[in-house]
Amino acid sequence: MPSTPRIRVNDLTFTFPGYPTGVRNVTLDLPPRSRTLLIGANGSGKTTLLRLLSGKRLAPPKTIEICGVDPFQEILDSVTYLGLEWINNPIVRHDIGVEELLSSVGGNAYPERRDVLVAMLDIDTSWRLHAVSDGERRRVQLAMGLLRPWTVLLLDEITVDLDLLSRSDFLAWLKCETEQRDCTIVYATHIFDNLAGWPTHLVHMNLGTVKECGTAEDVMQPLNGVVSQTGNSQLGELALRWLEEDLKIRGVRRKPGHDTLLTL
Repeated sequence: MPSTPRIRVNDLTFTFPGYPTGVRNVTLDLPPRSRTLLIGANGSGKTTLLRLLSGKRLAPPKTIEICGVDPFQEILDSVTYLGLEWINNPIVRHDIGVEELLSSVGGNAYPERRDVLVAMLDIDTSWRLHAVSDGERRRVQLAMGLLRPWTVLLLDEITVDLDLLSRSDFLAWLKCETEQRDCTIVYATHIFDNLAGWPTHLVHMNLGTVKECGTAEDVMQPLNGVVSQTGNSQLGELALRWLEEDLKIRGVRRKPGHDTLLTL
């Protein structure tokens, strides 16, 4: 029986066929009601890790526990993963209405939650999905993906098409969810606008490994009192510093077939 929404990863290594590894020696312990920001350059292993956590890739035995169980061995209806496959689902580009789509994923079973999501994401329920902008279409996709209550939410950069206000409202709603319900979020993103004060935990990945991990307060403590010269938040400055250091460590990318790490 699934327990509280704690995420535990114990010395996880996952190998892609034909390449040395995808992620290696990853160990994490993310408590219930935490909001973890997964930070790293393209190719650092964030997507691979999220897919392993969701059970969409088979991890070695006893390396991952979600709500106390192996996500690949147990069916966890309360774990929601929203990533590229979900974003690229062609159904949301057809001539279909918002109300039909929301009903198809349980909108009538959760009317209060549906109405909150529609209002928060500023969705017009008379929209036809083939005749709206990418940003409007993304709002509908988010409402569809988040309609059924979840206890663990894994987000892989799914806010790129949202405008600043929509994204701010969305992040505020996610924060309220973890404060009002027993649920946990892991969010991989390259966009740091309005994220100051949002994460409870930070995880920094590079070349398939975890370089830093801890509470946001502890990880950012060295930046206390530092005044940004760029206008970025302290979180943005920290992420920029990490990525600059990662680039120096990684060096120039090499072609597949050479002895180098490939991650997704």
